[in-house]
Amino acid sequence: MEPLISRRAIAWGGLSFAALTLSRCGHAPDRADPNPDVPEAFRASGAGAAAAWPAEEWWTGFNSPELNLLIAKARRQNFDIAAAIARVRQADARLRIAGAALLPALNGTGSGSWQHAGLGTGSGGARGRTGTTASIDSRSYGFGLSAAYQIDFWGHNRARQDSAAAAALASRFDQRTVALTVTANVASLWFTALALADRLRVARSNVADSERTQAIVRARMAAGTASALDVANQETLLATERATIPNFQNQLEQALNGLGILTGEPPERVSVRPGTLTALRLPPVAPGLPSELLRRRPDIASAEALLEGSGFDVKVARTAFYPAINLTGSTGFQAPALNALINPGGFIASLAAGLTAPIFDGGTLRGALELARGQQAELLADYRKAVVQAFTDVDNALTAWRYTSEQEGLQRVAVETARRAATIARAQMLAGTADLLSVLTAESALFNAEDTLAQVRLARAQALVGVYKALGGGWRREMEERPELTPGRLKGGVALPAGGA
Repeated sequence: MEPLISRRAIAWGGLSFAALTLSRCGHAPDRADPNPDVPEAFRASGAGAAAAWPAEEWWTGFNSPELNLLIAKARRQNFDIAAAIARVRQADARLRIAGAALLPALNGTGSGSWQHAGLGTGSGGARGRTGTTASIDSRSYGFGLSAAYQIDFWGHNRARQDSAAAAALASRFDQRTVALTVTANVASLWFTALALADRLRVARSNVADSERTQAIVRARMAAGTASALDVANQETLLATERATIPNFQNQLEQALNGLGILTGEPPERVSVRPGTLTALRLPPVAPGLPSELLRRRPDIASAEALLEGSGFDVKVARTAFYPAINLTGSTGFQAPALNALINPGGFIASLAAGLTAPIFDGGTLRGALELARGQQAELLADYRKAVVQAFTDVDNALTAWRYTSEQEGLQRVAVETARRAATIARAQMLAGTADLLSVLTAESALFNAEDTLAQVRLARAQALVGVYKALGGGWRREMEERPELTPGRLKGGVALPAGGA
């Protein structure tokens, strides 16, 4: 007997030593160092540019009450934003579920039973039987508590909770990304409606000018100083300009209808009507250091949080190889009668401990570990891509803003020149010193120049919206960080470059 006890003691000692050794390995999650390539300055702004990050409500800087109203509706009623908020609630619920495994499970129990047994006694011969019957009733009652708890020796359940916390944090960042995208889309589509209204006014103004010219040409034809060809040419130009109006009206109505889905209401309830793009105030913004952008883009923050969570997912898969230690216990009272239920003689209690360890699973655990590591590698690539994409978005938006601003200035000069040419051509035609072809050419050039100016103004306004969006729309990571949503209380976390932490 003694050798057997010694062998058991040696086995338990070896198991304890192995457990302690493995536990030291199990508490450290596998974190990936993204090491993003962060430039010193944005290519389109220069190293010495002063920073002017967007305000949180950046759209108010355009000085458009209609735009403010539309964005307020969108932030309250947009379906994509509502769905993103619902995903935040789901992520919070998963975090609560994951955290429950760290606490013991406690259940109440109650029971009651009744049993009836009939007993018969008697005597008799071949002709008959006589006797008496008796019965016994038995009752039993009991109540108690049962508890179960898994000792999180390796940090398995804690890693699950930390992974869920990272996912909950990422869901908040994703919701902010959706809100920023919706806000930018509303502004861009509203500016499109304003530009189409401007182009419609330009077309109608040119139609009115062409109608006046047509009246002059017909009067000259009646006087014998103009030919039927001159009248036909002017009518062709007038018909061409009239044909552009339905197209602009169609695009304008579709742009206003598009605002309906963004504001979460049918297009019939979109009551705002566009004014003019020229009334907008376009306050420019400028980025600071590229490293600071990492704290101002919610999509980057989401990619970072998911990457952080993947390290805990790897830990969950790794600690699944280790033994699980479970404790169960119960206590309560049991007695044959209610009035004798709670007494020292009716007290019962039990306590048990169990250990289970995987021995052979056909490679399931190894496959789960490799899957978690593969997902971590994918999220690492996604994070690096998000960082590079953010820098690209900022440079593209700044470049578009700079060149569309320059183009608008040049196009204004072109419009003024074309307007002077058209005025001179009409005056010379009235004086009889210019032919109709010169007037037609000048009026066509003026129409094209004014229409192009409206399109360039739209491109410039949308480029500025792109700058606001690329810079994060006034969002900062500090607005979302909460201690209860910090994985591992985010000790360490994903390494960030200097200026991005």
